[in-house]
Amino acid sequence: MRNKWIQYWTFQLIGWGSFAIINTFFAFSFDKLTPNFFARLGIFLLLGIIFSHVMREIITRMGILQKNLNKQVFQFFVLTFSLALVVSFIYITILIAFKWLRVDEQDLLARPGVSYWVNKLLLVLSNAFSYFILFFIWSLIYFMYHYVTKSRKQQLDTLRLESLVKELELQTIKAHINPHFIFNSLNSIRALVDENPQRARKAVTELSNILRSSMQSEKVETVPLEKELYIVKDYLALENMRFEDRLKIEYQIDEDTLDQPVPPMMLQTLVENAIKHGISKQINGGIIKVISDFTNDYHRLIVQNTGQLNGSVNNEARPDDLVGRGFGLSSTTNRLSLLYGDKALFEIKQINGSMVEAKLLIPLITA
Repeated sequence: MRNKWIQYWTFQLIGWGSFAIINTFFAFSFDKLTPNFFARLGIFLLLGIIFSHVMREIITRMGILQKNLNKQVFQFFVLTFSLALVVSFIYITILIAFKWLRVDEQDLLARPGVSYWVNKLLLVLSNAFSYFILFFIWSLIYFMYHYVTKSRKQQLDTLRLESLVKELELQTIKAHINPHFIFNSLNSIRALVDENPQRARKAVTELSNILRSSMQSEKVETVPLEKELYIVKDYLALENMRFEDRLKIEYQIDEDTLDQPVPPMMLQTLVENAIKHGISKQINGGIIKVISDFTNDYHRLIVQNTGQLNGSVNNEARPDDLVGRGFGLSSTTNRLSLLYGDKALFEIKQINGSMVEAKLLIPLITA
């Protein structure tokens, strides 16, 4: 508040001071520097500073800046005109009292055949125009300053709101992803309990490792691919116990991609989707391939699995265009859209008669 007060008075002094300098310059230039010039100028400036501050107080107390534009313009005009008349009357009265009137002003005030008060009113009106122009400029600057400040504040508030909404949406998606993953894993463990209790116990250990990693990843929006792969490998090791020889796993990982940031649990979600909708529906099982490399300015992540793609998905659909196929894929498209906008790409397609491919293209972050 103190800074705004200092800023306000600084602008006041700069504005009226500039007016004084300009008037003095022209008085010297056109040889109009009368004996009472500086006295008149001082009174003029003092009244201008006082009543422009009075105008500010009236604007604040009446809440003019909070009204609609038409009312603001009308009330600014009325206020400026009224104050110009009042200040001009006081100014002329002071000049008359101290006998600082110019010759032309004295002649106007002493016109024969016309009332003294009529002449004084004409003199007041002629000086009121000068004050009206100055107060109008002052009001215009004051109005524009607050309009720009208000617009900037609204933009900042909008950005903060959008950021908050994005954060809440991401947190909501994450809250869905982890339970979704847990339920599927528990179903896998349940399938092992009667068949092989020892392996079931080992599976519980694997699950605890996965949960520990996923809980740590919830606090960030991206994690290094290497960390994400730990979760994927634990998950596939868990599923491998259930499918045994029916599940084959291949990794084709470019080591240079291991430090690339990826959304946590996203690759695991695609692998889980491949198991649930691909391998689990094949009598003879199948293969899961996890591929990570660079292509152009993108980090490419691919999950291929044995299976058939039901329905059709555009081969190069963007995240906001792709129709979600179950929660796993819809959450993937939503998260990509929230984190990268339209810069990220996601497609899922049948690459041959027996293989389905889900591919992510994540834009590389350049320094």
